Amino acid sequence: MADELTPATPDETEEPIKQRKNGLYPGVSDELAENMKSGWADTELRDLQPIAQAAETAARRAALSARFPGERLVVPAGNLKTRSNDTEYPFRASVEYAYLTGNQTEDGVLVLEPATSADGRSGHKATIYLLPRSNRENGEFWLSGQGELWVGRRHSLAEAEQLYGIPASDVRELPEKLKEATGPVRVVRGHDAGIEAALHDKVTAERDEELRVFLSEARLVKDDFEIGELQKAVDSTVRGFEDVVKVLDKAEATSERYIEGTFFLRARVEGNDIGYGSICAAGPHACTLHWVRNDGPVRSGDLLLLDAGVETHTYYTADVTRTLPVNGTYSEIQKKIYDAVYEAQEAGIAAVKPGGKFRDFHDAAQRVLAAKLVEWGLVEGPVERVLELGLQRRWTLHGTGHMLGMDVHDCAAARTETYVDGTLEAGMVLTVEPGLYFQADDLTVPEEYRGIGVRIEDDILVTQDGNRNLSEGLPRRSDEVEAWMASLKG
Repeated sequence: MADELTPATPDETEEPIKQRKNGLYPGVSDELAENMKSGWADTELRDLQPIAQAAETAARRAALSARFPGERLVVPAGNLKTRSNDTEYPFRASVEYAYLTGNQTEDGVLVLEPATSADGRSGHKATIYLLPRSNRENGEFWLSGQGELWVGRRHSLAEAEQLYGIPASDVRELPEKLKEATGPVRVVRGHDAGIEAALHDKVTAERDEELRVFLSEARLVKDDFEIGELQKAVDSTVRGFEDVVKVLDKAEATSERYIEGTFFLRARVEGNDIGYGSICAAGPHACTLHWVRNDGPVRSGDLLLLDAGVETHTYYTADVTRTLPVNGTYSEIQKKIYDAVYEAQEAGIAAVKPGGKFRDFHDAAQRVLAAKLVEWGLVEGPVERVLELGLQRRWTLHGTGHMLGMDVHDCAAARTETYVDGTLEAGMVLTVEPGLYFQADDLTVPEEYRGIGVRIEDDILVTQDGNRNLSEGLPRRSDEVEAWMASLKG
């Protein structure tokens, strides 16, 4: 990584050339400083087309405006976070900010200020506050660590207005404006400490939480653009699973990390990133729900539980799981457990429909798994007793699904009554993912069960008349999985 000059920190960019004379930038002559000011072509982009979701983001801002009339609303993107010393993690804008603007750049802030239209209706004026192009006169362009010579070109404010359909201003002026602001204010917390500091005497945690909850619940029902993006994410994920099956022989020669890297390549080529840490769990690692170390062996005869999802360039993620026989064929006991989970998933998916309760698909899947455990003699029946006491949970462990969207566990701040205890509506997208996990050290089950973990997960869209499996492109039934793997390996 280049380090020819010691770049300015963000608060050193106002007069970096003058600071150079104080020894902060050794080796920079006056002649070079002057030379760097001029001789640059005009690169302003004109006649840009709005982003694909511009109409949707405008509608979302209008709904937000209607919910909080007369209040100033502040939604930050967030800042870069240090990984170590002078390197940062890749930036990902806050979901609330990206949902309302479509913009993904660090330090951005969306502000909705109360306003009255010409016809007397109250509403809000939206402004997106961003860093403008780097200043070439004062040296910021090449002497600041976040100057464009170091990190790449960013859009000008005029370009941003064309792309996002929102008036744009310099974010460096925003803290002082917020300090001087009057009237009620709400801010989405946890993303920008500087913005929160500017508002510390104007906001309350309770009122800010109401804003966060509203934005979380607004995402429960997806619009057509979001559904399209989720389908893109799933389609790329299907191709990523195919990639993995094709290289299982190489994974056997290395480790679970070969699987992780293979899927990651698909995510980076076709999308923005993976939507969450890939779980590439072979053998008994499949019994660890969030196994993301991915440093274990991949052995013929074992199962591979692959839980992974591609995130699109607009931040929508898939979340799909398949449990695959590494050698292409399930053993008798593996097939017995797999088929039980498949049967439970079928019951869960069938319960996903508009007007149904969110908990219905979980209850349906758990009933099937409890019945299997009783049938196998692992727990004493009847099934109603098992469910009432939750005895199946020793081996089922987790809930059967969650909302999906810009977060893998989307809408997490929604109220219990609108989410977990709520009613399904057309446009909701959720996962159905039952599993059975028999820990390697579980002495309550026969030895042949131990170390086997199976989960099957699909992304389900609630439709007007039932549901649609967005991830139906990946086989689920055990015989279909074996045939699919054979076709890819052949």
